[in-house]
Amino acid sequence: MSRLSALFSVLLVLTASLSPAAAEHKTITVFAAASMKNALDEVDAAYTAKTGVKFSVSYAASSVLAKQIEQGAPADVFVSADTDWMDYATSKKAINEPTRVNLLGNSIVLIAPKDSKIDNVTITQGFDLAKLAGDGRIATGDVKSVPVGKYAKAALEKLGAWQAAEPKFAMAESVRAALTLVARGEANLGIVYSTDAKVEPGVKIVGTFPADSHPAIIYPVAATTVAKGETSDYLAFLRSTAAKTILEKYGFKYLVSPTT
Repeated sequence: MSRLSALFSVLLVLTASLSPAAAEHKTITVFAAASMKNALDEVDAAYTAKTGVKFSVSYAASSVLAKQIEQGAPADVFVSADTDWMDYATSKKAINEPTRVNLLGNSIVLIAPKDSKIDNVTITQGFDLAKLAGDGRIATGDVKSVPVGKYAKAALEKLGAWQAAEPKFAMAESVRAALTLVARGEANLGIVYSTDAKVEPGVKIVGTFPADSHPAIIYPVAATTVAKGETSDYLAFLRSTAAKTILEKYGFKYLVSPTT
């Protein structure tokens, strides 16, 4: 009996040492465009409540994230704010192409600090953004790489406002960095996504860019080639009615039909 008791005690110790690992929640690593933060945090919280799966999320400019994924960062999911950077990651053999879907749409707006005297700007062909900014700066993402900046430049070029306004631009590393510059009053104006303006009480929307003034704003999502098995269920959740309700609450346009 003593030997049996000793063996039982050893088994109890082994079980105790293994139980934390066994009980540990699975974790999905998501690399997502900075503009997704508030909405995706809520979506992920809903998924965690449903499944127990936890998340490690990195928010930054899509350009930065795509290059990190290319260099081997262990992301399971990539959510880009434009198709260009998803295409880039795909071309580097870092994306599981069959999982890719164009999930969301957005719009770009002109913002000002909440106490600004600027209001109700009609954004149309020939509008004078440079004059509107006065002696101040105009904030947006880097127009060479950050999706919101690329959309902003395309719109301003089409509307004939880019050349005069270009010297006044403060190029930020992400759309949220540009948003912060305006909220702090460090820039007189900014061009961000409408969803960003909606979650920042320090700014107000003073105008909306016509949808036909820039390429369609599309957020593709996909699993990476190194994604864990549980990623597929999470991607399915992003296409569910529950996720749609949350994402639309934040102002995103849902581009797919919910699957559940």
